[in-house]
Amino acid sequence: MGALYMGNKPLLKVDSKVSIVMEQMLRLLHQCGMPLGDVDFVNCDGSIMNRLLLEGDPRMTLFTGSSRVAEKLAVDLKGRVKLEDAGFDWKILGPDVQEVDYVAWVCDQDAYACSGQKCSAQSILFVHENWNSANLVPKLKALAERRKLEDLTVGPVLTVTTEHMLAHVKRILEIPGAKLLFGGEPLENHSIPEIYGAMKPTAIFVPLDEILKDTNFDVVTTEIFGPFQILTNYSKNQLHMVLDACERMHAHLTAAVVSNDITFLQDVLGRSVNGTTYAGIRARTTGAPQNHWFGPAGDPRGAGIGTPEAIKLVWSCHREIIYDVGPVPDEWTLPACT
Repeated sequence: MGALYMGNKPLLKVDSKVSIVMEQMLRLLHQCGMPLGDVDFVNCDGSIMNRLLLEGDPRMTLFTGSSRVAEKLAVDLKGRVKLEDAGFDWKILGPDVQEVDYVAWVCDQDAYACSGQKCSAQSILFVHENWNSANLVPKLKALAERRKLEDLTVGPVLTVTTEHMLAHVKRILEIPGAKLLFGGEPLENHSIPEIYGAMKPTAIFVPLDEILKDTNFDVVTTEIFGPFQILTNYSKNQLHMVLDACERMHAHLTAAVVSNDITFLQDVLGRSVNGTTYAGIRARTTGAPQNHWFGPAGDPRGAGIGTPEAIKLVWSCHREIIYDVGPVPDEWTLPACT
């Protein structure tokens, strides 16, 4: 829609698994009055679309998807691309423990709603030591166990197989000090095809010092586009370690700082870079309380969606027209050369 607002004619390609949904969306737009020729829609695999982009030479491409494909497109399209790629999104619980049931519910929603299939899903939760006495983990476990296939509060994962998720769980649990908090098993009594994922909402605790080790960091911060998250604890004196981990993560998309401690908020917000960051005791990574900018930061290729500023950034560019129509003064004479 942003491309259309700015007068472009977009060519739309979505993942084949959801193409039927987007086709119906386009038919709805046609029914609402959009001219049939305003948007082209193509169904094909990635390699064909890549060739189409290379031969079509579009002036701008907005890509939402994996970081691997995003990096390839940046080279293939000679930089004429905006990226809203994958995000391993973090949440930090600050030192002021309050509204525990509400915070736990938001954490459950952020990590497991839509079976974790959101680029803004909570991927890692840094828990201040002050929360240890608040029974946060048992509350998270109880909330996760409410989810069931019957009402689709947990369901099929379209892009990651059960086998892949189980292998990732096994690899994480090999890290010293790591332990399974809940989940870690396939869903039962279902007919979901093996090409999709079917996993119980899962959380694994990994010690902070182990996360930061070079041998573990890339594994721990691998985004699993499903119902999976990492938990860890930190003390007041370890906040710099938490922020170091946040800085080292790839694709700084969404984040949340759950605290009403203004000094703590200023410290964390001033030393982090995520493009869409929620702050306050009600902070979340998904399900915004209002329409706002959504996109990564820290990369000039980063795209934005959701606001007029974002639309102009991606689908337009600055153009300057300088008028100088006169009149030329009647007394003008040819000046000396300069």
